[in-house]
Amino acid sequence: MKEKIKIILIHGNYGGTREDNWQPYLEKNLKEKGFNVINETFPDNELARESIWIPHLEKLGADENTVVVGHSSGAIAAMKYAEDHKLLGSVLVGGYYTDLDDENEKKSGYFQEEWDWEKIKNNQKWIVQFSSTDDPYIPKEESRHVAKMLETEYFEYTDKGHFGSESQDMPEFPELMEALLNKLEK
Repeated sequence: MKEKIKIILIHGNYGGTREDNWQPYLEKNLKEKGFNVINETFPDNELARESIWIPHLEKLGADENTVVVGHSSGAIAAMKYAEDHKLLGSVLVGGYYTDLDDENEKKSGYFQEEWDWEKIKNNQKWIVQFSSTDDPYIPKEESRHVAKMLETEYFEYTDKGHFGSESQDMPEFPELMEALLNKLEK
């Protein structure tokens, strides 16, 4: 079964790459367990526009046997992708649902239409979410709203910040690894 499951890792915007934060750790550990992992730097990694990232996920073959693990704007892409595509599941890290009054977020295109929470929820078997109350970019109300609307398996911390950023080193994320394996090895 493991060989049939594809796991796609999606970094954030503002120049995010496949080497960011805990992504190499997750890639290495999941591959060691026999999973097919795609961890690449997405095109348009400064703005992370919906018009580029959603077709890129389609090109990567994200389908009902795929888990998408998205960090920050990667979590937004995972949710928006699930509005119109079936997934096995998703892991949202530092997710949100508004443009946060940020110019790059406004340009991304994800926030111009209402979210279809029911479709996002119903197009996948499960959703795991991680947030932290000390995130300097994402207000806790944003993450809590996503959790409520999608009925996610929700993990909230007080000391993880944005789960890695220019001001915070987070090369490993064992809690995410454990939560993901709990879903995949059932």
